[in-house]
Amino acid sequence: MPAYQSPQTPGTTPSGVIEPKLRKRLGRGRVSIDGTLDLHGMRQDEAYAALTRYLGARAARGDRTILVITGKGLKKLNGDPTNIVERGVLRTMLPIWLSSPELLPLVAGWDQSAQTHGGEGAWYVRLRRQER
Repeated sequence: MPAYQSPQTPGTTPSGVIEPKLRKRLGRGRVSIDGTLDLHGMRQDEAYAALTRYLGARAARGDRTILVITGKGLKKLNGDPTNIVERGVLRTMLPIWLSSPELLPLVAGWDQSAQTHGGEGAWYVRLRRQER
């Protein structure tokens, strides 16, 4: 029988996840956020184009941590706050966009932000170090 192999090697994080210690330091304000991108009110194509341009420019500058605000985008049925029908489109699409072949080489990981930075309506995006 082949030797047992754990599904994940120790010390690595799955694709798309910021290291837990870093996320905790970000939430507590111990690691600075290099830039903020607000996608509120944009259509999907506008938001994707803005995200692509912004992350490319920030990566070229050598920035590492970006806060992307998508908003919660909750749609309520007949104005009833207890009956949520749909989550926001931008909020749903952001992880998919960050996994795209165009952005994946720039992005080291992402995670929902702490409540102090927007909670479920915002994301931390960690950029890879760029070779110079």
